[in-house]
Amino acid sequence: MNTRLVALCHALRRPQIAFGAIISLFWFLVVMTVNLWAPYKAYEQTGVRLSPPSLHHLFGTDVLGRDVFSRVMYGSRQSIPIAVVVIVFAVLVGSVIGGIAGYTGGRLDSFIMRITDVFISFPALLFAMVIAASLGRGSRSTMIAVSVTWWPFYARLVRGQVMSIRNREHIEAAVSIGAGTSRILRKHVLPLTMTPVMVNATSDFGFVVLVVSSLSFLGLGAKPPTPEWGTMVAEGSQNFYQWWLALTPGLAIVTIILGFNFLGDGVRDELDKRSATK
Repeated sequence: MNTRLVALCHALRRPQIAFGAIISLFWFLVVMTVNLWAPYKAYEQTGVRLSPPSLHHLFGTDVLGRDVFSRVMYGSRQSIPIAVVVIVFAVLVGSVIGGIAGYTGGRLDSFIMRITDVFISFPALLFAMVIAASLGRGSRSTMIAVSVTWWPFYARLVRGQVMSIRNREHIEAAVSIGAGTSRILRKHVLPLTMTPVMVNATSDFGFVVLVVSSLSFLGLGAKPPTPEWGTMVAEGSQNFYQWWLALTPGLAIVTIILGFNFLGDGVRDELDKRSATK
């Protein structure tokens, strides 16, 4: 049997990883298939306003008579794809910038890290709010705002990893045969940093969803009537006695955070365990 498949099966035996993987897989399946099985369309009005949860409407209905369960499921198609784009952008940009800074060192390293420190010095949510407000309300603005605030963390992570491995023998051998800096980074340095980066990205995913939802809650995300979790929580908070309007999208956010946190922490523990046995 393939070694990687064996390692995957062994990792999934850990309850922490299995629990996180199940939740994560569930939400990604929802994103891809919700239009095939959702009881109602995202904007469809059922004619029953503010109905509490029941067999006909699992999460009740909102002030316009829309099925909240369907809207929560459709809401995953807003928050999760944005989080995927943000994480991919942050990993790619942060890895390149951090790799260059850590490998070259000197003044270039200092210059890049000072810029990175400027970005990190601002709270991520506050910085994202400023950018989103300047770009105007919408999902694209949210995506850009969170992406700009997230890459510095990966730049610093990768820089530290690169500085710890840049003097290894195989890298010095590549330098001795005349390999260029770009090739050394792509072929010999950055691949060795991907394990901690991927673990960190997995743990970050849920928090990116939280930041995206927070921007929508503050009125800086997707425009109504688009089903988006943060917007739904904001609308539900105005109807105190209809508790299901805010609770159900809030629970969706919580499950995303818990699932990816369990998955990231479990993978990290598994990797640490293997490193200790080598």
